[in-house]
This record gives sequence, C-alpha cells and structure tokens, in this order.
Amino acid sequence: MALYAIGDLHLSLSASKPMDVFGEKWRGHTEKLKQGFSALGPEDVCVLCGDLSWAMDMEGAREDFLFVHSLPGRKILLKGNHDYWWSTASKAKRFFQENGIDSIDILHNNFFPYGDYALCGTRGWFYEEEKGGEHDGKIMRREVMRLEASLKAAGDREKLVFLHYPPLYLHYECPEILALLKEHRVRLCCYGHIHGKGCAAAFNGWRDGTEYRLVSADHVNFSPLRLPFGAEEGL
Repeated sequence: MALYAIGDLHLSLSASKPMDVFGEKWRGHTEKLKQGFSALGPEDVCVLCGDLSWAMDMEGAREDFLFVHSLPGRKILLKGNHDYWWSTASKAKRFFQENGIDSIDILHNNFFPYGDYALCGTRGWFYEEEKGGEHDGKIMRREVMRLEASLKAAGDREKLVFLHYPPLYLHYECPEILALLKEHRVRLCCYGHIHGKGCAAAFNGWRDGTEYRLVSADHVNFSPLRLPFGAEEGL
C-alpha cells in the first residue's frame, strides 16, 4: 500500500470556472488528474492538501466529489483557503455518506493511522503580525491548536504532516507551526497553495529534521506525488 499526496485540484465540474486562465499548463487539467491518478492502486492512500473544489456549498461540489471518489485509492482531504463549500467536518462526512462517497475521509482535528505512521494535518495560515491584524492572528492560533490536537492524537507513531499553506516561503516563516513540527519530530511536511512561477521559490528540502515538499497540482504535473513510505496494513 503506497502513500501519495497532491493539493489544489481546483475542480469546477458543475460550474464554468476554466483553470486555463491561470496558464496553459492548466488546460484540460481534469483529464490530466484522471491520468495522474491512474498510477494508484485501490489500496493506496492519497492525501489531498486543500482547495479541492471552487463550489460555494456542498451541493455545488457534488460532481467534484463524485469525480474524486471515482479515482483509484483512498483519499484523505484537508481544508484549503478556497474550499468555500466547507462548513463542518461532520456535515461533509454526512454528505459523503448520503451520496455513496466512501473513498474520501476528512483530516480535521484528528489523524489517520498508516501502518506505523500517523497522517496528521490542518489547513495552516499565512500570518505576519505587522500585516495580518488580530483577525488573522485568531485564525493562526486556531490552526496551530488544530495541528497540535492532530499530532497529540497520533501518540507515539512517527508523524507525517499535511498542510495547505506552506510554513516556509521566501522570507516568511510560521514559527508556531515550525515549533510543533520540531517538537513532534515530524518526518515529512507536504503542502500546497503555491502555483505557477511561485513554485520556484517554494522550499523543498530539510530543516530541523523535517523534509518539506510542495505538492500543488501544477507543480507535480497533476500526478499525485508518491511518498517514500509504505504500509502493509490499511488505515
């Protein structure tokens, strides 16, 4: 059973939101995603690092979720900044159940076991005190609490973290999240959100014992990135 990650699918199968306005690379990206996921087997696991659908509510995202459900493997989804359809994790789970979507799970204030590893995560947030203001500060503190809850719930398992926002980018750092990753000896941190020319400035490498990987869809050519971890037992 292999582990994969990809972020920012930016689907809009029920609405007219062509992604090629963001560059030629995005032309026909739904078919590219279908082809990219064809490498996965039914027992494989793929973490989706936010921004799955442009829809404004769950009903509007139905076709996008059904498309993701049709792709091979088990998908674990966390929230991104453009997931306006998101209300609560419990409502999402109920919607999936009502629509026969049993291959997608929600990563939110929890974790998922993957063999001896723990899949942890949250959305994260960009926050710089001199620019963000108190509102952004509140969001950041909440996201830090959610990540801490996820990591603590995982207990003694070796932890792999998945975020939407990067905790490191250019001159920006999120010290609270970086401190949690270091404290819990997180082996890998995958993130999305960064696109196009910005990918060249994304941090991919090691810091304080954690490897960072950008997995936004256009950066990984719309094919989930296979991660160097395996598990003989399922989730």
